[in-house]
Amino acid sequence: MRADIKIKVCMGPSGIATGGADVIEAFKNEINSIGKKAIIEERCSLHQVGCLGFCAKDVLVEVVVDGKKTIYEYVKPGMVSRIVKEHILEGNPVTEWIAGEEYYNFHKKQIKVVLSNCGEIDPEDINAYLAVGGYEAARMALTLMSPEEIVEVVKSSNLRGRGGAGFPTGLKWDLSLKIKSDVKYVICNGDEGDPGAFMDRSVMEGDPHSVIEGMIICAKAIGSHQGYIYVRAEYPLAVKRLQIAINQCYEAGLLGENILGTGFDFDLKIYQGAGAFVCGEATALMRSIEGKRGMPTPKLWRSAEKGLWEKPTVLNNVETFANIPRIILKGADWYSSLGTERSGGTKVFALTGKMKNAGLIEVPLGITLREIIYDIGGGIENGRAFKAVQTGGPSGGCIPAELLDIEVDYESLALVGSIMGSGGMVVLDETDCMVDIAKFFLEFTQAESCGKCIPCRVGTKRMLEILNRITVGNAKEGDIELLEELGQDIKVTSLCGLGLTAPNPVLSTIRYFRNEYEAHIKDKKCPAAVCKDLITFSILEEFCNGCGACKRACPADAIIGKRKKIHKIDPEPCIKCGTCFDVCKFNAIMKM
Repeated sequence: MRADIKIKVCMGPSGIATGGADVIEAFKNEINSIGKKAIIEERCSLHQVGCLGFCAKDVLVEVVVDGKKTIYEYVKPGMVSRIVKEHILEGNPVTEWIAGEEYYNFHKKQIKVVLSNCGEIDPEDINAYLAVGGYEAARMALTLMSPEEIVEVVKSSNLRGRGGAGFPTGLKWDLSLKIKSDVKYVICNGDEGDPGAFMDRSVMEGDPHSVIEGMIICAKAIGSHQGYIYVRAEYPLAVKRLQIAINQCYEAGLLGENILGTGFDFDLKIYQGAGAFVCGEATALMRSIEGKRGMPTPKLWRSAEKGLWEKPTVLNNVETFANIPRIILKGADWYSSLGTERSGGTKVFALTGKMKNAGLIEVPLGITLREIIYDIGGGIENGRAFKAVQTGGPSGGCIPAELLDIEVDYESLALVGSIMGSGGMVVLDETDCMVDIAKFFLEFTQAESCGKCIPCRVGTKRMLEILNRITVGNAKEGDIELLEELGQDIKVTSLCGLGLTAPNPVLSTIRYFRNEYEAHIKDKKCPAAVCKDLITFSILEEFCNGCGACKRACPADAIIGKRKKIHKIDPEPCIKCGTCFDVCKFNAIMKM
């Protein structure tokens, strides 16, 4: 089949959620039904691809005609007929649906390494991966390189673990290589549980073979013959596509015995987690694979020395392994040059929240927050003011507007009270209450605590109680200081990373937004008008025209007034739901 017409439909998480499967079906039906069927079938190929990145514009469709690429945004099944007839048959792209400058600005400062195949190839077709150089790095590692040479390349690349801690990957592999053992394990951590995070999910769904290839190379480097990919069961598509990829590798002689005729054996299995956030922690994850309850254990030694079933184990996350094939093929110097002196390469982020252009991005380490939020993210939606960005998920911290020009790397984020984490980045604007944000993340970590150690189990509970008091107006002087004291104690006495980082959202918001805490406590007011118990609603007489929209919508019958007369809100029955504020078209409702 000649392939000078290619249609690629985004089937990443957002593409699927916004109807990607229906768009693909519409293309199939349209191509099959048009009069020039024979010509189209000869020249045209239709592909499902992984996440194209700009999730705010899904469903995204890429049409390539004789090498010329056109991106369509917000595609619905009803738009397909025109695209096929006018663009593919007649050669006239449907201009009003084509992605504009905003789409290209979104990608301008990105460098795609891990995501280079996402949105380009069919993740369920091994031949598509092979066609872009897939498994050439594994072939090189298995046939031309010694374990020591592989480890040295990874060390020189300056690749640090992308799961959050940022430990140098090459050092971890080197330690495991030097330990003598009859059995060693390689584990990929795909247990991504941060609210708003979908980096690893998108890679597993969009380019699963890159993860497998990275694990094969790691196995050769440390002398392992058994690997596991630990994926949460809430990612059914990732599990499905990984299993398809694994099956294809066994059929192609890329997994199992005597891989590529080299005499090297490596088997790989998927292990599905039950969704416990704490199983993202290394020791808890390994206990889970062993069939035990997923609870952290004291780290008396590194897992590279003694991990799964007390054997040397290398555990890296999805993004870390997906980097490995590119590093082997293109070299350590190429990769290290993409980042900073201490942090080589790129980082994938899930950019969500109040900015205009939400999506999946990959940027060189050392880029500034301002470049990410304004140049890539397009700035804050609805013309509102930027307030803060939460990096690192529930284990991270909130970084305020005055620090927008800091570089995004492990050390810089740590200095301002946050972390890189696995790559979640939530943008907040002036309508967000920082006390409420801190409470949201602490509620998550408190609920996900395994309960094994007292500082995390009890300490986060006490902190959450104080935050609840603050947001309902029952706090007292000294509560801020008590939060700080408890937070510091939890950070230094908890057993695992979940507890050690759980206070970060609270401590960082106190550090940069202490005035908001004080307003809640001293003035019994929420400056952002978010905390329900501290909000009051009133009607501005100069703007009210008595239309009655608020009165009709109020579920508590708290609004008094006759039609075409000024209305008032009775504070006694008012439940502060905000419905009146939402339905008023004349800005007559004041929320404060």
